[in-house]
Amino acid sequence: MHLQDGPQLDLPAQVAKVKQKARPWKAIIALILAIAAAVVSSWAHRYFHDYFQSSNIQYQVIAAGCAAAFCVFASVATYGLSGKARSVLELRVGTAHAAVVRYFLLLIGGFTTLVVTLVLFDVPVSQLILGGALTSVFVGIAAQQALSNVFAGMVLLLARPFRVGDAIRLRAGALGGGGEIDGTVTEIGITYVRLDTGASIMAVPNSQVLNAVVGPQPQSQPQPLAAVPVSPPGDDQPNPPGRGALPG
Repeated sequence: MHLQDGPQLDLPAQVAKVKQKARPWKAIIALILAIAAAVVSSWAHRYFHDYFQSSNIQYQVIAAGCAAAFCVFASVATYGLSGKARSVLELRVGTAHAAVVRYFLLLIGGFTTLVVTLVLFDVPVSQLILGGALTSVFVGIAAQQALSNVFAGMVLLLARPFRVGDAIRLRAGALGGGGEIDGTVTEIGITYVRLDTGASIMAVPNSQVLNAVVGPQPQSQPQPLAAVPVSPPGDDQPNPPGRGALPG
């Protein structure tokens, strides 16, 4: 006798849902552990002045171990909280804006984690910040075009001259195809805007989109039909050759 099967459970989907619910708690626990590790490392550092000295080796080991633990836990917390912020904001502000918030949180969290870790290891941060500022200047000059696309993407996401799904026309001298591109917006990313032109998907740099004139895509006008002469009733056949007009 064949028994009726019960409802089928999608195990991968259930596991993914459980992981998504548990992810913020993991990030919060990692953040608490990172703060505790930083406090313990600072406490142990009171019993010695410099690392790699013969006195108070045990406190040096505690301080170094807690500093490394802070770096690990803070990195896990930054990654988890930024991902949770993206998933929460994605339904409200859209995928592109949520991605910008996630990148911003990753940047701030990563920089803070690096600075605090260096301070816990007694590394002179002021000299590194000065050297990093000079390095950033040279990197910014070398990557000027890429950075301009990133900042232009942020401006487009904040100003919203168009949205995903809009049929637009871009007009600028730097664009190909005679300076005009018609298409439907499929994605507004950090560096590129992707348009569906009907024939292909084109990725236009954000800096060119920001400098272009943006307007709605004009609707194609139907061509007027040619006038067809209509013969009067009963005059379907043409006059035979040699036949003139009837006398009045």
